[in-house]
Amino acid sequence: MPKTNAPDHYLVRLQNAIFRLNGCQSKYVETITVSQPSVSFHKNAVWQGEVAVFEVYGHPTARRAYAWSYTTDKEETRYVVVLKIPPISSAETAVQAALAAQIVKGTVR
Repeated sequence: MPKTNAPDHYLVRLQNAIFRLNGCQSKYVETITVSQPSVSFHKNAVWQGEVAVFEVYGHPTARRAYAWSYTTDKEETRYVVVLKIPPISSAETAVQAALAAQIVKGTVR
């Protein structure tokens, strides 16, 4: 397994989220640090975090997935999984898409 600072149990939880949300098995590839400007209705901020990259198996189109988690204001852990399907081409564009989806849903934290 490639080197990562993430504990194995964290990667397993991300893999479980990939399976639960997309029905795909996955294999960890690497972790990428992403820093992305984020605009919410309240403030300008920078989203910064670690995005785990996985090879996925059993999906008709995607061969990779980007995954991470965050804690809500209510101390709940939420898992985010974005498949590498155009226009998603990198960890950075996965974060951009997830942030855009949160803005549309009104769930920007």
